[in-house]
Amino acid sequence: MIWRRVQVPASMTLRELHGVIQVVMGWEGIHLFQFTLRARRFSSLELAAQSPDVPLSELRLRSGMRFGYEYDLNGAWKHEVRLESRHEADPGRGYPICLDGDGSCPPEDCGGVPGFQARREAWAAPETSRDFAVLANFVDQLALKRSTGASIGAEEVDQVREALERLEVRQRWQGKPFSRKDVNGRLRNAEYLDLMHQQW
Repeated sequence: MIWRRVQVPASMTLRELHGVIQVVMGWEGIHLFQFTLRARRFSSLELAAQSPDVPLSELRLRSGMRFGYEYDLNGAWKHEVRLESRHEADPGRGYPICLDGDGSCPPEDCGGVPGFQARREAWAAPETSRDFAVLANFVDQLALKRSTGASIGAEEVDQVREALERLEVRQRWQGKPFSRKDVNGRLRNAEYLDLMHQQW
C-alpha cells in the first residue's frame, strides 16, 4: 500500500488539497481529478460536478471520516482520504506539511494499479536476470582482459549498453521513491498551488 500523512489548514480548499496530493505522491497534475464526499462529487471543471473551490472547514468533516479522491480517471488512481484528527496549528510550523509516508509513487500514465503492478513484477522477470548476468559477465571479462592486456570488443560494449538501458527502464517502472524531505521542500515552495490546476 502507498500512503502519505499530511497536515493541512482547515482553510485549504479541495482544489488545493488536490495540489498537495499531487506533490506528496510525486505526480505532475496532468490529469482530471475528483473528490467524492457524502455522494457529492467535487472535480475538475470538465467533469460537470461541484466546484472543488470549497474550504475543508465547510465540509463538516469529523475525525475518522473518510472520502474518496480519484486522479487520472482513465487509469483510475483511487485514494482513500481520512481525517485522522484535528488540532490547533503550531505557530512555528508552516502548512501544509508531510509527516510521513511509504511506498514509491507510481509513474504517470502507467495504466493504473494493474499496469503499475505488472511493471513492478517485470523487475523479477527472467529478462531482468539475464541483463544482470550480462553485466556480471562483462565485469568478469573486464578483469580477465585487464590482467592479460586484451582489449574489450565493441560488441561486448554494445551488449552492456543495451542491458543497462533495459534495466534503467525497468527501474523507472518501480516508481519514484518517497522522500519526505523532498516532498516538504516542494510544499514549502508552494508547488501545490501550481499543481492544483491541470498542467497541459
